[in-house]
Amino acid sequence: MKAAILHGKELIRIEDVAPPPLNPGEVRVRIEAALTCGTDLKVFKRGYHAKMIVPPAVFGHELSGVISEVSGVGVHASACSPDKLKLELQQWKIGDRVVPANSAPCGNCFHCGAGQENICDDLQFLNGAYAESIVVPARIAQKNLLRLKPETDFADAALTEPLACVVQGIEDLKLRAGQHVLVIGAGPIGLMFTALAKNLGCEVTVAGRRAARLEAAQRLDANQTIDIGDGWNLPAKIRAATKTHFDAVIEAVGRPETWEASVHLVRKGGTVNFFGGCPAGTTVTLDTTFIHYSDLTLLASFHHTPRAIRQALGFIEAGVIHAGDFVDGECPLTQLPELFQQMAAGNHAIKTLIRVQA
Repeated sequence: MKAAILHGKELIRIEDVAPPPLNPGEVRVRIEAALTCGTDLKVFKRGYHAKMIVPPAVFGHELSGVISEVSGVGVHASACSPDKLKLELQQWKIGDRVVPANSAPCGNCFHCGAGQENICDDLQFLNGAYAESIVVPARIAQKNLLRLKPETDFADAALTEPLACVVQGIEDLKLRAGQHVLVIGAGPIGLMFTALAKNLGCEVTVAGRRAARLEAAQRLDANQTIDIGDGWNLPAKIRAATKTHFDAVIEAVGRPETWEASVHLVRKGGTVNFFGGCPAGTTVTLDTTFIHYSDLTLLASFHHTPRAIRQALGFIEAGVIHAGDFVDGECPLTQLPELFQQMAAGNHAIKTLIRVQA
């Protein structure tokens, strides 16, 4: 099969690789839709990911497809009840339409026992979306492989993993109808926060750059969009554009200066979610007196849980989230190396659908 192999810093090659044999409990999925992701771009620029990828390795993690091979009887994690995870003994079948998450928790560590599977001490990760097929490990097939409805579009389903991270962030914030929310960043994650916050009944302001992305926020019914330009003096720019006191601020950029600005844009008693991950080794400076006397809640959401994965697919299959609102380009697998070079150089597409089948 053809697959994108990450060999190091800014080096991807499309290669013919032998599909690995299945171990007990594993399934092979023929990939029907794969999407680009900001995390994949970071990995491309860095050449590795300490927790997920050691090159040379298959690459990419947002996908959906059809089971093409199975190995033994496994436990199928039902997608029918996002509020209560149900495990049903069931055999996966060739032809099942599915979406796998990019990880699964161990279920045995302290954090799993505390309901914090997103920070499991032994998360098992899955990569290899930029390929004709992928082997889903037994643990992920057991806990985080979900069946799709017959009418669910594969491109829509491939949004499940990033959307689950946003679901986790919304849950951590405890957003509710009527709240005024500021989303800083109009990339895919910021736009997903916009869509889900609007679905909850919040009033949403999106601050970001580039007209196409702000227009996408407007199509998602953002109440206001603000072009922050070069990003300097962000609090002043946003205050000049709106008189709203924000109940919650979501930082979806991942820059230390934006983290610092977020604290000064939330109302007294409000909440800030530092959702965007900053480069390793960076630090922020916060005014402790201001935070204390403003009674602020500061939190940072990471990754997703099995429950969030199910909720995300539920939003997609209910029609709340559509790929058309986030995917604004297509590219064949053979041109993936050039695409990532363009992305690293400043191609600002929201998401690109990778056509992995010849």
